[in-house]
Amino acid sequence: MDGPGLDRALDDLAASARAAMVRAVEASGAFAADPRWREAFGAVPRHLFVPYYYVGAAGGAGGFERCWGESPDPRTRERWVRGAYEDTPLATRLRDGELLSSSSQPSLMALMLAELRVEPGDRVLEIGAGTGYNAALLSYRLGDDHVTTVDLDPEITESARRHLAAAGYRPTIVTGDGARGVPEHAPFDRIIATCRLASVPRAWIAQCRPGALVLTPLATGLVALTVRDAGHAEGHFLHTPAYFVPLRGASRPAPEPAAPSGVLRRAGESDLFRFLLALTRGSLEPREAYALWEREGMPDRRRYGVTVGVRRAWAWLDEPEGPYAWPLPGSSGARLVEP
Repeated sequence: MDGPGLDRALDDLAASARAAMVRAVEASGAFAADPRWREAFGAVPRHLFVPYYYVGAAGGAGGFERCWGESPDPRTRERWVRGAYEDTPLATRLRDGELLSSSSQPSLMALMLAELRVEPGDRVLEIGAGTGYNAALLSYRLGDDHVTTVDLDPEITESARRHLAAAGYRPTIVTGDGARGVPEHAPFDRIIATCRLASVPRAWIAQCRPGALVLTPLATGLVALTVRDAGHAEGHFLHTPAYFVPLRGASRPAPEPAAPSGVLRRAGESDLFRFLLALTRGSLEPREAYALWEREGMPDRRRYGVTVGVRRAWAWLDEPEGPYAWPLPGSSGARLVEP
């Protein structure tokens, strides 16, 4: 059986749906940086981590309806299994209509894990336990004793623990503020965050070995930082957009800003311009950001980067000490040099 409570038909459906999901993820190119993750996605049953999830209400009436794996209706159970293996994010926890937790889109998870570039023996800290699925993939690849996952909400960590145990994985699960890391299990070789922050916590850098990699959502992108020492890390954004639930317990990142009135329609509709607005919020006025964006040839995310130092942390375009730099929250000193 592929999981408790599944009859043979659903067991077979889950296996075939998982294989189809892996093929779709592979076709997207998400495994390119490390194809070894294909085996993990093919082996770990995602449906065990989403015993229920929420989908948009039928008929477009607004709101959500619960898709439940223990439904007495066999058609609903089949819909649940098929949905669990779609290459799409799944809303798993709501409160007063607000999304608190989700299972991320598998192709985005695969891209992030591949870009983490883990090696045997690496110790990984995951910020944001979610359903436990990402921790299970890491445990499959590295072993339970090399994986720690942390979340502020005890309900989330307890449900992740149950899901992981049902799938046969037992990484270290900690209930606590992810912005503070997990110093009692440091040092780490990799840190991966599955929630959005306003800045990069210095505690993460301090808990890494030199040469470690920190991969985290920031603004509407993903930045990969190489740790030089306990006080310094630097790196570029990946090419892909990324939208995550904010990390609770840390200072909440501002909502993605809307394009200002009066700018060209193509700028307001550009994901890349909205990324620049989010990255420079509080440092540049929207019209300044637009002038820079147009002058620099509408740069994609890979031209941007982040530096975290002992006294300040900043984002930049092209060069850390170049003419375009903006402080991350908790820092100061925007730099914008006109040509």
